[in-house]
Amino acid sequence: MTRDIDGSVAIVTGASAGIGSATARALAAEGVHVVLAARREERLDELAADVESKYDVETLTVPTDVRDEDAVDALVDATVERFGRLDLLVNNAGLARGSAVEDLTTEEYRTMMDTNVDGMFFATRAALPHLRESGGTCVFVGSFAGQYPRPFNPVYAASKWWTRGFALSLAGQLEGEVAVTVVNPAAVRTEFSAGGETFEERYDHGEAVEPEEIAEAIVYAARQSPSMAAEIDLYNRDKFTQFS
Repeated sequence: MTRDIDGSVAIVTGASAGIGSATARALAAEGVHVVLAARREERLDELAADVESKYDVETLTVPTDVRDEDAVDALVDATVERFGRLDLLVNNAGLARGSAVEDLTTEEYRTMMDTNVDGMFFATRAALPHLRESGGTCVFVGSFAGQYPRPFNPVYAASKWWTRGFALSLAGQLEGEVAVTVVNPAAVRTEFSAGGETFEERYDHGEAVEPEEIAEAIVYAARQSPSMAAEIDLYNRDKFTQFS
């Protein structure tokens, strides 16, 4: 028993690249109309044009900085005005800055926390009334760093521990009205960087998780009904060898 998501409506934050872009494509392939949110408008427009040319869906691009609560409210309002509903929120926007606590500037700290914590809160708060109405799904892109200590970037890890704690506690508060899923990937081969080279540059194929794998997990979460997937962990196969 799964939900038919053909014709449903999803917002994907951080949609301009990596996991967000792959998720938008994977959802569109299932017939989902996708609202693309990120700061880089040109990339969003390119993605929207490509998605619409390949799949029989509609897209909406809404340039959005998730750190700005008014912009996030406008994103949700624009979605509902265009499509009349919201069935899925993919809280994906996130970043990493700096590493060692004593070297982390206040600006780097606030940028990371404002994006990874406040951004997910703003998007969730704005979307919840509409997700309640549709009995929809809220997906949070967490991290391996939100489950295990990350000595080389403790502030980023703390933001992902917050994501996980917020999502699981929210699921309890919602009492089944909205499905809540946390997807926890290890390093994903994207342009994401924790300082220095990107993960796409650092890892060869097979050495890290691919963004398409995360996208498939998000589609899986969106399809679950009447049950829900509380957490989905996706790690490269040799991930735990570092602990041996």
